Amino acid sequence: MASNAIFLITLALFNFICISLAFDPRPLQDFCVADPTGNATCKDPKTVTADDFFLSGLDRPKGFNSYGVALVIADPTTVPGFNTLGLTYARVEYAQNGYFPPHIHPRASEVIYVAEGTVEVGFVTTYPDYKYYSKVLNQGDVFIIPVGLVHTQRNVAKGKSVTLVALNSQNPGNIFIPDNVFAAKPAINSHYLAGAFKLLELTVRILQGKPWFMY
Repeated sequence: MASNAIFLITLALFNFICISLAFDPRPLQDFCVADPTGNATCKDPKTVTADDFFLSGLDRPKGFNSYGVALVIADPTTVPGFNTLGLTYARVEYAQNGYFPPHIHPRASEVIYVAEGTVEVGFVTTYPDYKYYSKVLNQGDVFIIPVGLVHTQRNVAKGKSVTLVALNSQNPGNIFIPDNVFAAKPAINSHYLAGAFKLLELTVRILQGKPWFMY
């Protein structure tokens, strides 16, 4: 019986490896630059140039959003060479009192490096402890956010702050909890949300009518 179990486990592992290799282009070539025509295909290596691995202007973010945050993101949509490498990189500039609302990256851990200013960051563990690990970071400090946990980031400097962020997924996902809950389309039942958040239903309806957006 034991030998049969070992055989079945080995066979399952072998099949898993074979399937993974069949759908993962990395073992078959040096890189898989994203093809702009889509269809999740790799660009013909003969047409790849150095510009496919290059991004200029990381120090020139667009305007601040409603939370006082300006982002420049390097991922396969802006740097095709990031495709299949499991990476996203970003420069985050905070206005005075700027912040990210509580949010989650369901597919990536996050490394935060403070390049300028002072930023308070933290994450909350899961049920039942809900322990909040937070730290005030100054220039040169690094903090790690484990994958899938609710976390917070806010500027506590007197002026602007700048962080550089790396995530170990080319599509980490962003779930901004206030936006996700109160801007859902169609709207989540307001009576239910009032009970869940222990708010007046009128307050929930007001929140649902606000122009929630992250970018």
